[in-house]
Amino acid sequence: MAVIALTKANFKETIENNPFVIVDFWAQWCDPCVAFMPTFEAAAEKNPDIVFGMVNTEADPEIGEYFEVSQIPGILVIREQAGIHAQVGEIGAPALDEIIKWARDFDMTPVREYYKQQAQAAN
Repeated sequence: MAVIALTKANFKETIENNPFVIVDFWAQWCDPCVAFMPTFEAAAEKNPDIVFGMVNTEADPEIGEYFEVSQIPGILVIREQAGIHAQVGEIGAPALDEIIKWARDFDMTPVREYYKQQAQAAN
């Protein structure tokens, strides 16, 4: 699957409609960010069941601000609309592969239970 550009117009919809999303926060002036792009794109090709999206923090700073992104490059792993892992700084393909494997194996049961309790408390 190709990497998609995430913007204010499609970010929320992408997160709500896909159970597994990995977001790369980047900017064109950031050399490590640009150097990471081929690694991110290769991971997207190897994992077609995951949505890989990139947020240009210059073009859509509100998204980065919402997630309190203070350094780039950075990735955010989202499963079932919950951020389960954030990684800041340069990483290589082996590290990204390990993060993806960890995220696939992550037990979402406590997260689901938390949101269920929150919904019950609100009612």
